[in-house]
Amino acid sequence: MQILIDTLLNSAMASAATALVAIGLALVFGVMRVENFAHGELYMVGAYVTWYVSTDLQLTYFSALVCAVLFTALIGAVMEVALFRRLRSNPVGCLIVTIGVLLVLQTAAVWFAGINRTLLVESPFPGALRVSSFALPWHRLFVIVAAIVLMLALTWLLRRTMFGWAVRAMAQDREAASLQGISIGKISIAAMMLSAGLAGAAGGLMAPIVRISPFMGQPVIITAFIVIIMGGLGSVEGAIIASILYSTFFTFVSTYIDSTVAAIAGLCIMLAVLIFMPSGLMGRTEKV
Repeated sequence: MQILIDTLLNSAMASAATALVAIGLALVFGVMRVENFAHGELYMVGAYVTWYVSTDLQLTYFSALVCAVLFTALIGAVMEVALFRRLRSNPVGCLIVTIGVLLVLQTAAVWFAGINRTLLVESPFPGALRVSSFALPWHRLFVIVAAIVLMLALTWLLRRTMFGWAVRAMAQDREAASLQGISIGKISIAAMMLSAGLAGAAGGLMAPIVRISPFMGQPVIITAFIVIIMGGLGSVEGAIIASILYSTFFTFVSTYIDSTVAAIAGLCIMLAVLIFMPSGLMGRTEKV
C-alpha cells in the first residue's frame, strides 16, 4: 500500500512540476509563436541557481528559489530582446537560435559545475508527514502546493488584469492587438520573462529531489512538448490538463512496469490524441 501512496504522491508532484514548465512553453508559443527548445535548460538553470545560492552563498532555500526565478526571467528577457525580436518574422531562425541557446547554457553549466559532481540542495522541509502507517515526504507536498499557488496566480494574471487581456489579445491576433494600441515589444518581453521564470521556479522546486546536471533539461523539454501538443498548442489550460494525465500515466507505468515502456506508451498516446483530436485536448481559437 505504501508503494501505491508513494506513486500517487510522485505522480502529483511530477504533474505539478511538468505543468509549470509546460504552461510557460505554451504561453510563449501562444504569444510569440516561438518553439523554445531552450526552455528545458531554463529549468536546469533554475536548479543550478538554487543550489549555488543555498549552498555556496549560504542563503535560505526560499531566497535561492526567488533568485532562480529572477535569474531565469532575466535570461528570458535577454533572449527576447537580443534574439527573438530580431527574428520575429523568421520562425525557422527563432527555432535555430533556441537550439543555440540550449547548447550555450549546457556548456556554461558544464564549465561552472562539471558533469560528474554531486550537487545537493537541502530542503527546508525534511522528513515526512505520518498519516497512519503511511509516510508523505514534506518537500514533495511543498512542490505540489507551491505549483498550484503559482498556477492560480498565473490564471488570475491572465484572466483579471490588463496585462493578461493584452497577452490573450496578442495570442489571438497580433496585428489587431497592435492596432488597438498594445505594445507588441513590451508584452513579448513580459511573456518571455514569465515563461522563463516559471521554468526556473520548477527547477528550483525540484532541486532538492532530482539529480542536478547540465543535461537534466533534455527529458523535461521532451515531456513539455508532448504535453503542450496533447493539450493544444498555446493553450495554458490544455497544458495543465495534459500534464496531469501524462505525468500520472508515466509515473504509474514506470513504477509498475518499466520507464522505457512508459515513454513509448506516452508517445503512442500523444499520436492517438493527434489522430482523433488534431487540435489537442483544449485546442481552440483562443490560445491563452
